[in-house]
Amino acid sequence: MTWSKLSQLLLKDPSLTRIFSMTLAQLSSLFYPTLTNPQAFYQDLHRHTPKETLNQYSKDCIHAICYVDQEYPELLKQIYDPPWVILAKGNVQLLRSSKTLGVVGTRQPTEVGIKSIQMLFPKIIQEDFLIISGMAKGIDRLAHIEAIKQKGKTIAVMGSGFQYIYPKENLALYEHLVTEHVVITEYPPLTPPQKWQFPARNRIISGLSNGLLVIEAAERSGSLISADQALEQGRDVFAAPGPLFSPLSKGTNFLIQQGAKLVLTAEDIIEEYEGE
Repeated sequence: MTWSKLSQLLLKDPSLTRIFSMTLAQLSSLFYPTLTNPQAFYQDLHRHTPKETLNQYSKDCIHAICYVDQEYPELLKQIYDPPWVILAKGNVQLLRSSKTLGVVGTRQPTEVGIKSIQMLFPKIIQEDFLIISGMAKGIDRLAHIEAIKQKGKTIAVMGSGFQYIYPKENLALYEHLVTEHVVITEYPPLTPPQKWQFPARNRIISGLSNGLLVIEAAERSGSLISADQALEQGRDVFAAPGPLFSPLSKGTNFLIQQGAKLVLTAEDIIEEYEGE
């Protein structure tokens, strides 16, 4: 069940009520091209009732927020392919924040990347920006930790279900985030991490953000894909420059060359949103 196929389904059955009484053949006729395994979809659809699923979510303290719900973040609604459902654990009120900064970067930061976050974040947090990142290794993890350290708020966007914390070394961070902050995903709890899900996850990071800050990125990296997604979504893109000789500065320096705003101080970001 891909995003586009669910989009087709919602066009045919906006309230998602008729599908539960349809035969396998009737269900298959709703999709073009047809599902690769309609039998598996039919069985999955009837494995648990919506009420059973919601009861389980309630037991696990999972909030299900649908695209049509009032609680759904307005910024995220504006992107081309918003998640139809957000599953959230923690303080869901943070999803309504209007002053947000996405932060992405390498999973293997150098001292330059670490110090860049430590230098920029105190003032950014002081100006009430909420930090959004992906709870991955490296810059993502540092962004969440520094936001917490500076007594700010942060949102983590997972590329898997809640039963699969990835990477595993972030389990303690995850447990803190669901207590004091919020963790979200578009994947059901039993969905393991797969490679393709992380670029999809990144569109939510930028979709929830007013602007996206890139700190250390290789010439070909997921962070540059995130920056492209942010631009397509009409978001501001900021990049911290780095040494010419560092492979992890090639991506950020390239973004600056292409028009991303060069960030030397926190004020370079803050000034873009003064008066809003």
